[in-house]
Amino acid sequence: MKYVLVTGGVVSGLGKGVTASSIGVVLKACGLRITSIKIDPYLNTDAGTMSPFEHGEVFVLDDGGEVDLDLGNYERFLDIKLTRDNNITTGKIYQSVIDKERKGEYLGKTVQVVPHITNAIQEWIERVAMIPVDGKEGPADVCVIELGGTIGDIESMPFIEALGQFSYRVGPGNFCLVHVSLVPVLNVVGEQELEDNVKEKLSQFCHVPAVNIVTLYDVSNIWRIPLLLRVRIAMVGKYTGLSDSYLSVLKALLHASVDCRRKLVVDWVASTDLEDSTAIEAPDAYKAAWNLLKGAHGILVPGGFGDRGVQGKILAAKYAREKNVPYLGICLGMQIAVVEFARHVMNLTDANSTEFDPNTKTPCVIFMPEGSKTHMGGTMRLGSRRTFFKVADCKSAKLYGNVPYVDERHRHRYEVNPDMVPEFENAGLQFVGKDDTGRRMEIIEIPNHRYFVGAQFHPEFKSRPSKPSPLFVGLVAAASGQLDRVLQDCCNGHVVPAKHHLSNGSYNSTVHQNGHPKMLANGLSNGTYYANGNGLHA
Repeated sequence: MKYVLVTGGVVSGLGKGVTASSIGVVLKACGLRITSIKIDPYLNTDAGTMSPFEHGEVFVLDDGGEVDLDLGNYERFLDIKLTRDNNITTGKIYQSVIDKERKGEYLGKTVQVVPHITNAIQEWIERVAMIPVDGKEGPADVCVIELGGTIGDIESMPFIEALGQFSYRVGPGNFCLVHVSLVPVLNVVGEQELEDNVKEKLSQFCHVPAVNIVTLYDVSNIWRIPLLLRVRIAMVGKYTGLSDSYLSVLKALLHASVDCRRKLVVDWVASTDLEDSTAIEAPDAYKAAWNLLKGAHGILVPGGFGDRGVQGKILAAKYAREKNVPYLGICLGMQIAVVEFARHVMNLTDANSTEFDPNTKTPCVIFMPEGSKTHMGGTMRLGSRRTFFKVADCKSAKLYGNVPYVDERHRHRYEVNPDMVPEFENAGLQFVGKDDTGRRMEIIEIPNHRYFVGAQFHPEFKSRPSKPSPLFVGLVAAASGQLDRVLQDCCNGHVVPAKHHLSNGSYNSTVHQNGHPKMLANGLSNGTYYANGNGLHA
């Protein structure tokens, strides 16, 4: 087993994750099998209880692991399926060592950072690196490890010491260190390309051969293709101040837009700005939010927790339903669509989710029986679960290729009240996908709508550049007037991989947040995506 360690210095956010993923892509292109490990030095056991404002999106794995968003990049870049153990945290390491100490496994010795914590880190890396993640038997050839944070952080020190020991442990020729750093330059001067004398100076102080110092500067796309038709999608959520909160959703939209040969524009709409209270408190924000929503060709309400902004999301679903605007609701986005339908179609004015009103007389969405109301971390319905299609000619089943079932990843505590399902279906809301018991609702549709789909699962987590999520393809196709063709192609098995749509060029997408463009992603003709380029409107 060969190991490549990627570390970062000076400041966070330099692109360690993209560097690690890109190294993996290059090695994979050479015919090697790759696995990845992300080390997060924080004390949390996992990312499940962390706010998206604090650390970005919580990415969910097949085994139910709630992990750092970088593991989503690894899965997308390398088309692999990681496990929760591929994300190492200080909390996990200390917990494992303390558990061993309580069991007496250290035979009465004083338990210390060195050697017990450092040994535990090395053993964890060696164990996880041997787990196949590409669907083949046997271990990978190379394990790419990313150490989060920056060198010099106090919480990183045990990992740095452990990795230093590990380089000797695995032997010469089996360990490579890649350090990503910043050479700052004043804006008026421009970005510095490292000249030979600068590389020699860095080499002298870092003890790295000058030939191994590479300049990675920001570049625009070197291939341009004709401006594609623009598809405007309104993203209605409450974490709109940080695009990383919905990173996988944005990536899935990008994959779908490439598949549909469209230039994607995603407009962020803060759900609270759609609410009546904002019309009084901040009328300009209220007007701007509704103008964005009304100008959209499609509306997407992603997952989330808590009651802030829920009424705005309900209003967005209502607008989409009444105006025949394509709609995709994910997790909470599906649940609020059900609540909206109950209130305004079935005239159940007090309909609600018990998450937002525990005493509601019409509980459309309820707490799952197996959930925990006292512990938050790891207590949800997590990971890959099977959904069976119950309506053969529904849009969702066609988009998935008319297969009898699909396996998608979940992360939720609440579900549609199964006792109300007959009442909903009599009113025209179809539950086209259910779990194996038939009691848990997984996919909803409104049959006579252009595209009104809700999914209890998170389809964005399994979207890939060459295998875009079918439900996202459906949204973008409906928004750009292509849904009938796409459904026909899916039924006939004639879906063309996204990479074939990019024969001689690159695909750009730009996120607009509060009117300012933000560069997100650039995809080249082979379907591989890079982290600096031009991307979606969000």
